[in-house]
Amino acid sequence: MASGRRKGRIIALQALYSWACNGEPLEDLLDFEWVDQEKKERLGEDGLAFPRIIITGTIGNIEQIDKIIKEHLINWDFDRLKKVDVALLRMSVYSLLYQKEIPPSIVIDEAIDMAKEFGTEDSFKFINGVLDNIRKSLAL
Repeated sequence: MASGRRKGRIIALQALYSWACNGEPLEDLLDFEWVDQEKKERLGEDGLAFPRIIITGTIGNIEQIDKIIKEHLINWDFDRLKKVDVALLRMSVYSLLYQKEIPPSIVIDEAIDMAKEFGTEDSFKFINGVLDNIRKSLAL
């Protein structure tokens, strides 16, 4: 069973994916009308606070986050990356930069696990490599 934080990260991933694909307005993402009512009730307002922080922080700092990701892509074109991978990288880089209370190893492990669940067969290797290089460059 996924933890509350994992569920929050999954919701944040879904929101950031939708934002990247459809340009979904931030307000619509943050009202979580698109999340199953039963899941919202289980998480409660406290449980929804975590994905709200990730979503608003990631979108609010998107230029800096994308710049860091692009600097660490080796032989990859950012615009050709899978949208799920981009959403995972963005939220993970946000966490590495701004959620200092979360150890980098947890941020990366969570991203790898989510890439295995939601990405392509090799997404987790790609995500791991990029995030590990970013972690090293930030000296975390």
